[in-house]
Amino acid sequence: MSWLDRLLGRSAEPLRLHGVAVELQNSRPDIDDAVVLERLDEALGLIARYAPARLRHLQRDVRGIRVMRFPTRGAYFPDERIILTELTFLARRDMPASPVASSILHESVHARVHAFRQRVGGRSSAPDDMAREERLCRRAELAFGRALPPDLGAPVVERAMASLALQDADVAPVVDWTLAAERQRAVDEGHTH
Repeated sequence: MSWLDRLLGRSAEPLRLHGVAVELQNSRPDIDDAVVLERLDEALGLIARYAPARLRHLQRDVRGIRVMRFPTRGAYFPDERIILTELTFLARRDMPASPVASSILHESVHARVHAFRQRVGGRSSAPDDMAREERLCRRAELAFGRALPPDLGAPVVERAMASLALQDADVAPVVDWTLAAERQRAVDEGHTH
């Protein structure tokens, strides 16, 4: 049974793409669920082909991927062991799937670090460790971008290199999530009215 059949309720099985559970929360009527899931499938396919060990880690380290509207491209929620991939980011067709795959891979490194910390005593990330952890994620993105064909890898490599060149405070900035959510709400209101 295909992922589209599962999405449309033709199966009691939860939706899984490349061995990863997927939960779609589409709050935007102007975005087609099938388009979003097709892009997610494409992105995970790139990870499967060009970084198969990273996909295996992802499959082990997270409970799944949640797709929903959020004020950033991606996030990792350690309490739930869920990677979030942003809905409108997946819906974009003005870029290849490689930046989406890179974002998922980035968040999977956060999941891997969290899983390791849980195994060695449950210590959570200290604020001083966040820049180091972000750089670890960006180096994984860089390696992934370099493994991709040049046309797909170029935007991934460029973004990773730019981030790795930043100072610690900029590579792992403190985010005002209330302000970010307000800005997102304003954008969404413009699309739904």
